[in-house]
Amino acid sequence: MTSGCFFHEPIRLPIDLNEQSDTLKGTDLIRVSKFYKDSKDGRFMSFLHDDARTLYDVFRKGAKESNNGPCLGWREGPNKPYQWLNYNEALLRAKNFGSGLISVGLAAGPHTLVGLYSQNCPEWILTEQACYTYSLVVVPLYDTLGPDACAFIINQAEINVVVCEDEKKCNLLLDKAPRCLRKLIVIKDTRPTTNQRAKNRGVEILRFEDVERLGAQRNHVELPPKVTDLCTICYTSGTTGNPKGVMLTHQNVVAAISAVILQLSEYKPTYKDTMISFLPLAHMLERCCENAMYLVGGSVGFYSGDIKKLSDDMKALKPTVMPAVPRLLNRMYDKVQTELQRSCMKRILFNMALRAKEGEIKKSIVRNNSTWDKLVFRKIQESLGGRLRLMLIGSAPLAGNVLTFARCALGCLVVEGYGQTECSAPVTLTIQGDYIPEHVGPPVACCCVKLVDVPEMEYYAINNQGEVCVRGTNVFVGYYKDLEKTAEVIDEQGWHHTGDVGMWLPNGSLKIIDRKKHTFKLSQGEYIVPEKIENIYIRSQYVAQVFVHGESLKSCVVGIVVPDVDVVKCWASENGIPGTLSVLCNNPEVKRLILDDMLAWGKDAGLKSFEQVKDIYLHPDPFSIQNGLLTPTLKAKRPQLRAYFKPQIEDLYQQLD
Repeated sequence: MTSGCFFHEPIRLPIDLNEQSDTLKGTDLIRVSKFYKDSKDGRFMSFLHDDARTLYDVFRKGAKESNNGPCLGWREGPNKPYQWLNYNEALLRAKNFGSGLISVGLAAGPHTLVGLYSQNCPEWILTEQACYTYSLVVVPLYDTLGPDACAFIINQAEINVVVCEDEKKCNLLLDKAPRCLRKLIVIKDTRPTTNQRAKNRGVEILRFEDVERLGAQRNHVELPPKVTDLCTICYTSGTTGNPKGVMLTHQNVVAAISAVILQLSEYKPTYKDTMISFLPLAHMLERCCENAMYLVGGSVGFYSGDIKKLSDDMKALKPTVMPAVPRLLNRMYDKVQTELQRSCMKRILFNMALRAKEGEIKKSIVRNNSTWDKLVFRKIQESLGGRLRLMLIGSAPLAGNVLTFARCALGCLVVEGYGQTECSAPVTLTIQGDYIPEHVGPPVACCCVKLVDVPEMEYYAINNQGEVCVRGTNVFVGYYKDLEKTAEVIDEQGWHHTGDVGMWLPNGSLKIIDRKKHTFKLSQGEYIVPEKIENIYIRSQYVAQVFVHGESLKSCVVGIVVPDVDVVKCWASENGIPGTLSVLCNNPEVKRLILDDMLAWGKDAGLKSFEQVKDIYLHPDPFSIQNGLLTPTLKAKRPQLRAYFKPQIEDLYQQLD
C-alpha cells in the first residue's frame, strides 16, 4: 500500500467508535478487545499464524512473505543511498554469528544471556536473530543507563559476552567491568590500546566478522526456542534504585505484535512497507515495531545515528511506516509555530488549511494530496520522506492539539498506544478513523484491562476510574532475580498493576489521567498531582522544563523552572534587558513574565487555585540524565530534584510565609 492510495475514500471503521471495547463475560469491570472474538470468554490472542509463534519463526515467515525481499537497510554516510541485506542473507549471517557465539564458548539454550550494547544498526538485528537461532536471551544495554547500571546488569545477569558497537562503548564497559565479563565482540574496529586495556582486565576483544566467519566454519546445529522460552530481559531504569530486568518470553512479544497487526486490519504493515528505525532498540516499543515488520516481510532502514540528521535519512529512505514519540512531534509542532509567528499571511493560510484538513479527518478521510497539502503541508511531509502512511505513537502522553496537528499536516494514519515494558509494549491502541485525541484507545487483543480503586487519591472503579491493571499473553513473567519486586506488581490472580491511573470513557476507550506514586496532600487536605500541573505549564513558550513541588505542611505549591533560552533571550533583547541566561534568571521582570504566562496557561486548562504555583525559582541549567535529575527515558527523578533544589524550595516557602 503506497501513500497515495487513499484519495477521498474515508477509512473503513473496523468497529463502532461509540463502543470500542467489550466486557468479559460475567463481569462489567474487565474490558477486552472487540477484534478477537474469544476475548469475551477470557482467551487472549497469542499469535496470528500457526507457523510464527516465536521470534525465530517470525523472521523466517517474513523471508517467505517477502519472497526474499530487502530486509535491513543502512547508509554509509550523508548523500549516500541506502544499501540492503535481503532476508535470506540476513538469516544466513544471523545463523553464522549465532554459531560463532557457541564456538567462542557460550552454551546454547535459554539459560545463556548475551549483552548487546549498540545503537540501532543491522548488526543489532543480526545479533538478536543469532541469539534466537540458538535459544539464547538478548539483554540490551543502553547509554542512558550509565556505567554503574550497566555493570550492575552484567553482574546480575552473569553475562560473559557483550556485543558492542565501538571503541567508546567498549571503554565504558571496561571502566567498571564485572568479573563475569570475558568477551567483547565489536562491530566497529577498536585500537590496539583498547584491546590491550581489555586484555589487562581479562577481557578478550573479538571482531564481529571474525565471530561470523568462525561460526560459518563450525556450523553448529540450530536450537530454535520454545514459545515459553525467554527471548529478552529488558532492563527498565527506575526513578529510584537499580534497574529492574523485565523477563519477556517469545510468546509475550509475538502476542503483542500480533494483536496490534490484527487491530490495524487493512492498514497493517505488509511486505511492501518500509520502516525507519531511530527509536532505541533497547526499548520494547521499537523492538515490537521492528519484529512486526519482519513478521510481514517488510523492510527496516536504520537512521545514520545522529538525530539531527533524521530528516536527511528519511528523505533518502522514504519510509511508509514510522514509530514516533511525543518529543519528536512536539518539536515539529513548535518549529512550525515559530515559523508562523514571522508572517501574518502564512499564519492565516496555515489555520485555514488546518481547519479544512480537520474537517476531513472528522469524516475519517486521511490523505496527503488535497490542495491544502500541496499549498501548505508539502514541506512537512517531504521532510519525512513524502511517503508516510502509518505513524504509531507511544511512550508518553501527547497533547491533543499536537496530535490533531500531526494528523492534518502529515496526511497519514496516526494511531496512539499506551503500554509498558512489562506488557511487551502495547496495552491499548487507538482505532484508525477515531479522530478524537487525548485518550489511548481500547485494550489490544492479547490482554484485558481493569481499573482498581486508589482510595487515597479518591479514584474508584465504580466511577470508571482507578489504577490500570493488565492481564494477558503479553504480560511479563516477572523481574529477573527479584521475587519481591515482582510480587509488588503482579498479584495472585496474575494482574499486573501498572501504577498508572486511568479512566474509562463512555465509548469504552481508556484515558490515562494520573500516576499513582507522585501525589501529595497539601495542609488543607487537597491532593496535588504535580505531573498534571507540569504538563500544562510546559506549554508556555518561555518554559523549557518545570518541576512542581508541594508539601503536606504547606498550603500551596511552588515551581522550579528552566527557561527556554532562545525565547527568553529574544524577549530580553527586544525589551533592552542585557545579560546571559544566568543573569536573566535573576531578573524580577523576567520572572514576572514567565510566572504570569504559566498562570495564564494554568487558568485556561482549568487548574484550581491551590494547584497553581504561588512562586517560582528560575534555574539556568537544564535537568539532564548527566546531572542525575532525569531518568534514561527523560522522566523527572522527583526525589533527586527535591533534594537538589532543597535550599531554593525552602527559600520560596519562607518568602511566601
